[in-house]
Amino acid sequence: MSETDLNTIRIKIDELDQQIQALISERAKCAQQVAEVKMRAGDEALFYRPEREAQVLRAVKERNSGPLDANEMARLFREIMAACLALEQPLKIAYLGPDGSYTHMGALKHFGGSINGLASAQIDDVFREVEAGNADFGIVPIENSTEGVISYTLDMLLQSRLVICGEVDLPIHHNLITHCKVLTAVTRVYSHQQSLAQCRNWLNKNLPAVETIAVSSNSHAVTLLKDEPGAAAIAGQVAADLYSVPVLNQNIEDQVDNTTRFIVLGKHSVPASGDDKTSLLVMLHNKAGALHDLLSAFADRGISMSKIESRPAQSSGVWEYVFFIDIQGHRDEPNVAEAITDLEHKSAMLKVLGSYPVAVL
Repeated sequence: MSETDLNTIRIKIDELDQQIQALISERAKCAQQVAEVKMRAGDEALFYRPEREAQVLRAVKERNSGPLDANEMARLFREIMAACLALEQPLKIAYLGPDGSYTHMGALKHFGGSINGLASAQIDDVFREVEAGNADFGIVPIENSTEGVISYTLDMLLQSRLVICGEVDLPIHHNLITHCKVLTAVTRVYSHQQSLAQCRNWLNKNLPAVETIAVSSNSHAVTLLKDEPGAAAIAGQVAADLYSVPVLNQNIEDQVDNTTRFIVLGKHSVPASGDDKTSLLVMLHNKAGALHDLLSAFADRGISMSKIESRPAQSSGVWEYVFFIDIQGHRDEPNVAEAITDLEHKSAMLKVLGSYPVAVL
């Protein structure tokens, strides 16, 4: 390709950039107009509409014709939407911190980079920040594809008045982060207990005699390395970059498809988006056929159940369990509403945790 051909293409790119910039500015003006309408209507608490954003991002992916990947195109639109929303009202998002944690990464993936972040030390702190009105939404881990459900999050959902407003699926890639130049110099490894478990085989093979210490979060583990020679942490690339600590070994997770699912917490129920999920907590009567009755409430109505997880009911007797269940569909859909009513009659306790859009990105 000649220099003349390259110059022609560059001129075309410059022209397209000007058009894209003008259209983004026009979209931002529309967002400001939306804010003005909402403020006049007294609808200030609902600037962010999860169902509307999910619909827009699905449409972006459906009409994408390449060469960019559909998810990559949706991520670009996510950032445009986030910047426009910040013109209306910047969102305050509480997450399990400190900055650089996987939960922080999940918040950025779901809400974009224009949020006002509020890092919380513990999962229950995230719940409290949203309940107290210090944050518009919160985000916490709910399950990992390798290690299963996060029990403490389920316990908090059982107690809290908050509802699930969305979900985020985040591929997890663990790195060994340290100032040590070689593995033989590492004397101890800090990380969250889930991350240590997700890298158990790698640690046993490569650092079999090294002490592992569980701490509150992966990013907190990285902050401990500053004044401790020989220490290492297991965390993501964002934490390594944020705290300026080198990565010694990349992708040390035992499962290559290791994924953590996060849930978004808020105060308001989310209307149907067209592709939704409903989460429930159910306590069954201790009698024969109780689990069959629970499952038949969905099967008889053609409702797909994507998850069921049991855990001991802490406030009840020995050997009584609460079931955490995800089903396809929104609680306002007739068949889902019927199933929930049916379960209310069959169960000792039922709590609808929320109906929300299925993760788009």
